Amino acid sequence: MANSPHRVLVLGATGTIGRATVRALAGRGCEVVALVRRRDITPQPDGVVLRIGSVTEPGSVARDGICGERFDAIVSCLASRTGVPRDAWAVDHRANLDALAAAQVAGIPHFVLLSAICVQKPLLAFQHAKLAFEAALTRSGLRWSIVRPTAFFKSLSGQVERVRAGKPYLMFGDGQLTACKPIGDDDLGAFIAGCLDDPAKWDRILPIGGPGQAITPKAQGEALFALLGRAPRYSRVPVALLDTIIAVLGVAGRVVPALAAKAELARIGRYYATESMLVLDPATGRYDADATPSTGSATLFDHYAQLIAGEAVDERGDHAVF
Repeated sequence: MANSPHRVLVLGATGTIGRATVRALAGRGCEVVALVRRRDITPQPDGVVLRIGSVTEPGSVARDGICGERFDAIVSCLASRTGVPRDAWAVDHRANLDALAAAQVAGIPHFVLLSAICVQKPLLAFQHAKLAFEAALTRSGLRWSIVRPTAFFKSLSGQVERVRAGKPYLMFGDGQLTACKPIGDDDLGAFIAGCLDDPAKWDRILPIGGPGQAITPKAQGEALFALLGRAPRYSRVPVALLDTIIAVLGVAGRVVPALAAKAELARIGRYYATESMLVLDPATGRYDADATPSTGSATLFDHYAQLIAGEAVDERGDHAVF
């Protein structure tokens, strides 16, 4: 760690990854200021300063967050809640662009961005929005670190209660269409915080997963049944069903705008059901588990055990397939 503590402005500090990142930064001795929409949020570590503002309001990051003060870095954990085009371009792109402009004017030298590994194969609006900002960041002249994590624990834990209630585990196809290296919030937060001091993480795109081997949805189901002491039961969902839903909603969305948003959500679900969250080899077009870096110690199956024991609670986002 550096001899003097960093002073860091954190955006997106109220999300699960944002909170973990704030904890990691504070644990490293950083002076943390978090720009939030309201003060009645989950308590932050001692010493963390909360400032009220809105990242989607032009100028708020500079006016309400930076306030003319010195900062060593901005860490952005911003992400649109739904991933539909309007939200994605407003948050993943424009809000980050406003923060980048504010950093340039204020002379903040380092911008750390939480992105996503799925932008390697962009088929969705939120992926294009993230890539557009990544490109702006790399051209900005600032030192930058772009962190692209694999699947989050909360995104893969939606069936714990379902299976505990005696229902079968749902999976697309044979449950082996995809694989990922899930990463826990605290492990990811520590990795993001580490970007401030590690020159090997500067001016680099950083794919990162959790510890251990890549796991498939079928392996996730097997582990869940084993933890519950039950024989595996599966219900297989054909990918073609999602294709039908997308097609119907796409046509209906031309008449009813709300259905167009639902069609995009269905496309997001299909993407995660058919694409692995691993490093993509551009030469072969295949996902490579061995090329996907790992960090931390917490595993998805540890998280399952904590959920079953009532020692953890998930805050699941709008992108969850199940």
